[in-house]
This record gives sequence, structure tokens and C-alpha cells, in this order.
Amino acid sequence: MKHSLQSAAVLGLAWLILSCPVWAQKSSTDAIAEYRAALQDGNPADLNAARGEQLWKTRRGPKNVSLERCDLGLGEGKVKGAVTQLPKYFADTDRVMDLESRLVHCMVALQGFPADSFTSRSVFSAEGERASVVEDLVAYIYDESRDLEIRVPQGHRKEREAYARGRRIFFYKAGPYDFSCASCHSQDEKRIRLQDLPNLTKPEPAQAAFAQWPAYRVSQGALRTMQWRIYDCFRQQRFPELQYLSQSSIDLITFLGVNANGGKMAAPAIKR
Repeated sequence: MKHSLQSAAVLGLAWLILSCPVWAQKSSTDAIAEYRAALQDGNPADLNAARGEQLWKTRRGPKNVSLERCDLGLGEGKVKGAVTQLPKYFADTDRVMDLESRLVHCMVALQGFPADSFTSRSVFSAEGERASVVEDLVAYIYDESRDLEIRVPQGHRKEREAYARGRRIFFYKAGPYDFSCASCHSQDEKRIRLQDLPNLTKPEPAQAAFAQWPAYRVSQGALRTMQWRIYDCFRQQRFPELQYLSQSSIDLITFLGVNANGGKMAAPAIKR
């Protein structure tokens, strides 16, 4: 009897040990989901959006004009719904542009700011620093399209070409670790430690991911734009530093945006 009890105890302990990783993983996943849900209340990005609205309406730059004449794709000064259709082709520049490249274009053409003043160093604020003008403007413009449907267009030849190049970039392996975007984001149920990695080749996870950028990163105390997200992914792959507003960045954002069509904008979101 004593031997039977000991055997049962050993078997029970073995079962507990073997099941602990599964239990721990499930608990961690649930805890992270609850943490993210709790973060949504009181998003500091609301302050960025408020400053961005003021910047949009304020006369600035060498030409002392506001951005209210800036055309984001829906006509001069129209903000609501604009980012749901970006990146897109703009005839006045004969280029496919995302929000940040279009904003910089307006700040240069309308307000007279020098084009070379917009770099990753000047636009991406350091951790805990006050947001840059571009970051605040991006927060405001995205906030105006919250809950609207993503409809990144593919009607123009250059839009389709941007998507095709973006797809090639997504799957292109290079660097010291032979990484690509697809290494992390082309399979289901992948993760790094406790971080879920969405499969960006499928509509539903692509919609959820694309819809939540820009986002306020709690761990960095800063609002991060989509251009920053792409820049940081390249850094993590150990690629050469990605130039701010480069064609590659816009092409990749186009690829992700088209994959996310049909989703609902939820940015600026808040993340860990």
C-alpha cells in the first residue's frame, strides 16, 4: 500500500512538472492580453494627438503657413479617413507616399522647411523625450481615422509596383543572421519569449497589426510611428540602417497595408 502511494505521488509530481510549461505559457499569454487591455485606458498618445492638431492648424516655417492646405489624398486640409488609404499614388509628386513622406512633402513645399532636416535622428524621439513635430502630427491624423476601414489602393500601376517590391523585401533574407521580415512574420503561432509574432501574410493578423500603428510604447515612454516600426525591424535583423522615408520603407508599408485591407483603424494604440 505504501509502495502504491509512493508510486502515485511520483506519477502525480511527474505530471505536474511536465504540464507546468504549458500552464505557464497559457498563464503568461493570458496575463499579457489582460495587461494590454488594461493599457488601453488613458493612452498618453492622446496628448500627442492634441498637440498634433494644434501643429496642423498653426502657421509655421519660413513661409509662415499652416498645414491646412496639405492634401493627404482626399483634398486640401481633409484629415478624417486619409490614412485609411495610405500609402497611395500622388500625381503631384508622381510617387507612392505613406503618411510621413506626404507630411514631410507638405512641410517642405508649403511651410518651407529644408528637406534635409527630416532624418531618423530628428524625427524619432529618444526614449522619454518630447515627441517630434512629425510624431505629434502623425498621432493626430491617425486619431481622426479611428474605427474606419483600411482601404490601401492598388489601382495605379505604381501602387501595384510598390506592393510587389514590398513583398520581395518582406521575404528577402540577408544580414549576418540571414533574416527576413518573413522569418518572424510568415507563420502561425510564432513567438519570441512572451512576444506573439503575427503572421502578416494572412488578412486577420495583418489587419490587427497594421491597424495599431502608430502606437505609444510604454517601455520607451514615446509615441512610435510606422516608419519607426519598419526602421526598428531592420535594426533587429542587423540590416544596414534604413534611411528615413526611403523607397524600401514605403514599399514595405504598402505591402503590409494592402494585406490589412478590410480591417478597422485602431491607432494610435498603446503597447508594452
